[in-house]
Amino acid sequence: MFGAVYRRLPSLLMARRNLGRTKVRSILAALGIVIGVIAIASLGMFGLTLRYQITQSLGDIGNQVLVTPGEDSDAITERDLREIEAAAGPEARVVPSKTRITTVRYGRSGSREPSAVGEQRTIQGIENPGLIYTAAEGEIPEPYRSGALIGPDLAEQQDLEPGDAISINGSSTRIVGVLAAGDGFGFASPSNEIILPNREFQSRGYSQVLVSTRSSTAANETAVALRSRLNGRQERVSVQDFSSVAENIGRTFQALNAFLIGIGSISLLVAGVSILNVMLMSTVERREEIGVMRAVGFQKRDVLKIMLSEAVLLGLLGGLVGIAFSLVAGMAINEFIVGDALLAFRPSNFLYIGLAFSFGVGTSLLSGLYPAWKAANERPVEALRS
Repeated sequence: MFGAVYRRLPSLLMARRNLGRTKVRSILAALGIVIGVIAIASLGMFGLTLRYQITQSLGDIGNQVLVTPGEDSDAITERDLREIEAAAGPEARVVPSKTRITTVRYGRSGSREPSAVGEQRTIQGIENPGLIYTAAEGEIPEPYRSGALIGPDLAEQQDLEPGDAISINGSSTRIVGVLAAGDGFGFASPSNEIILPNREFQSRGYSQVLVSTRSSTAANETAVALRSRLNGRQERVSVQDFSSVAENIGRTFQALNAFLIGIGSISLLVAGVSILNVMLMSTVERREEIGVMRAVGFQKRDVLKIMLSEAVLLGLLGGLVGIAFSLVAGMAINEFIVGDALLAFRPSNFLYIGLAFSFGVGTSLLSGLYPAWKAANERPVEALRS
């Protein structure tokens, strides 16, 4: 394979031999490219990993719209709920919720009765919690008509599990499921939630309604439709659109990635200066050799090709080694931050790897232009005299 390439491009063969004659100097020059490529690719992947981690922690907030009672209303009525469902459309998930503050007492794990010690807590009433929550232990009944669902942190703090009893406002009920971490209602985390069926609440209205759409664009359109439809003459509801939050997060991390890549690029600029120095020294040391080449018939463009080929080979060597180390670094970063090393192979990461490789080869090529031009324009007679 390489033999065929060298036959078609003899300048590459000569460039490889010339670099082999000064191995230590060539390796040191390529090492600068390696460091630069690792810096750009690793920092870019680090920024993407941070963005992924924060996005996962916040959940799909960009796809959500939270509706709460407006200034002119105490609660969201059934009529309001029907209009919200109509404005959201059939593809959206509409989950109304009721809340109240009451006294809660907990039982020990495996106990039949709750303890006598209680505390004031806010509890949620949701008719269909399976639309936004999943169960880590037990189950979320469908339809949900009895029992209690609790958050994972609350279950751990109070040593509770499905089947245990808790007392809510003096009425004992069984835990049917422990919610999985990472789900959420609006911005709320399920970590300390207590959820009951809607039928356990005496109030007719709802305290909030979560609308989950297929995308942030659809969420924004839904928010506009809700404000227009429900807030005509008076502010019946308050609509919070979280798509702007997700967009701000995206813009922030784009700026962070650009900053990190800028820092990494400094390493490649230093590497470019190193290659420029190596190529200039090579030109001076091989002045007589270049004179002989010109004397036996080599044209300026032939000398130019050889010198540029040396610079490109240095960039390719450094770039390939840098990519290998960047992938290892990316796996370590993802394992440490996210807990999954294979996320280093996401397509978005290869964008930064390709950028780093291209920048490395391009830096080498640009650094070799002046030495190559200087060597190509060397006068044969003066070169032979030296």
